[in-house]
Amino acid sequence: MHGYSRSFTCWFGAKQLDKYGFVVDFSSFKELRLILENQFDHTFLVNHDDPLLANWQQLHELGALDLRVMQNVGMEASAHWVWQKTNEILQQRGDGRNWCWKVEARENSKNAACWELLPPWALQ
Repeated sequence: MHGYSRSFTCWFGAKQLDKYGFVVDFSSFKELRLILENQFDHTFLVNHDDPLLANWQQLHELGALDLRVMQNVGMEASAHWVWQKTNEILQQRGDGRNWCWKVEARENSKNAACWELLPPWALQ
């Protein structure tokens, strides 16, 4: 078991700027910040198929760690997870004007991975 830090950089695109001239108004992204903090801030990430999952769950129930079970905790999968969450928020806003097309997940300066894909509504 080891701990590490994660940081994410998101790239956004838009069909047009909003009335204030923004691709994305970051001040309206409080929901995304809360989602990321809940998932990654001082939490213990584990793959869904980890052979010690029952032990981690027991430690979570005892309050010894704040467990998050993910399909895959790797940097590539984490970048994809953030891409999905970001685009879910943007799509729920309903206007289809903007999207996240790339996310970089970093553990440190030597370990990073990107997920890059245009969501379907960006191509319409």
